[in-house]
Amino acid sequence: MSGSLVTFEKIGHIGKICLNRPDKYNSFVREMAMDCLAYLNTCEKDNDIRAIYLTGIGKAFCAGQDLKEALDPDNGLDLNRIVTEHYNPLARKIFNIEKPVIAGVNGVAAGAGANLALLCDIVVASESASFIQAFSSIGLIPDTGGTYSLPRLVGFQKALALTLLGEKVPAVEAERIGMIYKYFPDASFEKDAWAIVEKVSKMPTQGLALTKKAYNLGLCNSFEDQLEVERQLQVQAGNTHDYKEGTAAFVEKRKPTFIGK
Repeated sequence: MSGSLVTFEKIGHIGKICLNRPDKYNSFVREMAMDCLAYLNTCEKDNDIRAIYLTGIGKAFCAGQDLKEALDPDNGLDLNRIVTEHYNPLARKIFNIEKPVIAGVNGVAAGAGANLALLCDIVVASESASFIQAFSSIGLIPDTGGTYSLPRLVGFQKALALTLLGEKVPAVEAERIGMIYKYFPDASFEKDAWAIVEKVSKMPTQGLALTKKAYNLGLCNSFEDQLEVERQLQVQAGNTHDYKEGTAAFVEKRKPTFIGK
């Protein structure tokens, strides 16, 4: 199944979403944002999909907003509508969806494109990829959750400096400072990234979702509140089929077969 600006494919237990405006470095326009959100919703509702892979087609992951759309006086899409109707829903969906979302950053990720990637649960990149907070050069602030995620990934001072200066961060450096999980050589990137997605898709899905929820809540909770979150979510995890399968496999000294329930 595919759309003109986003493609979608279900492969095993994986929902693969590809941004598909390669001639425009996958920069966002309204149709593309809405298609991407629709496919995320598809993945969320399909219980057979246990991992989501978000990547780009061509030389870029996503160059952010297509400024021609934002500056077109006739289409009625001012910055308020773009952020309210495009980027905030995408950010909320990726942050809250109860399935692991892996970003495969295959090239430049700039502006909203960078921040969309950095909201994902696991971020891998090709060695030639880079991340740019491309807002200050045109007098804007980061959106798509960037002011929330980036300081928590690399620290307040580093995040603010990278944003104010608009510096390009190569994938190698992004891994070093904790912005992303890992980079891979360009030649093996697709294979290496896919191996991670496949591994996650075969793991205990509900346990991963509860882990994601716990970490997200821990970003703002007090220590005592977080201990209570851990207690509640651990009880939920302990009532899943995959917990029972995992412990049985451990006792029986065999490989577990998880079904995501």
